[in-house]
Amino acid sequence: MYLKQLIGFFIRASRDHRIGPHHVALYVAIFQEWCIQNGKSPVSVTQARLREVAKIGRTTYHKCMKELEGYGYIKYLRSYSPILGSLVYLVELDR
Repeated sequence: MYLKQLIGFFIRASRDHRIGPHHVALYVAIFQEWCIQNGKSPVSVTQARLREVAKIGRTTYHKCMKELEGYGYIKYLRSYSPILGSLVYLVELDR
């Protein structure tokens, strides 16, 4: 299940000219949190943690999260509470 999701992302992203290295880094950070949380959906995430893992800044984080959602890779339910964090659903990316 885990590899299928990640491979599906890489296949789809490789064909999508809109996806750049920051999108890939952020998606992999989300995927890592999803694995840590035993593949449960939604994934509970914090901006600080994802930015640290993806090695991106605040502006890039917000831009890429919005774009990943707009492009159909994730569903993002933003929380404005730094304690609660946000929720992210990984869209099933079949080949």
